[in-house]
Amino acid sequence: MNFRKGVVSLGLLAGMALASIGAVAQDSAKQDMKDAGQETKNAAKDAGSATKKTAKKTGHAVKKTTKKATNKTAQKTKEGAQKVEDKTKPQ
Repeated sequence: MNFRKGVVSLGLLAGMALASIGAVAQDSAKQDMKDAGQETKNAAKDAGSATKKTAKKTGHAVKKTTKKATNKTAQKTKEGAQKVEDKTKPQ
């Protein structure tokens, strides 16, 4: 009878050990999923910041180029108007 109790106790002990290992593995998987979610979130934030910075930089470049082109066009228009005025001016 003692032997049977020992086998049953050993079986129960092994079952509890396996259950606790399974719980630890499940907690580990849950934490891995949380970590993956956080990493994805941080990557998205970084990508958004880079996009914002690039858009700002591009906006400044476009503004500068547009201003340059506008000024050059105005200058050429003045030159053309001056030429027309000179040609039509009575002598």
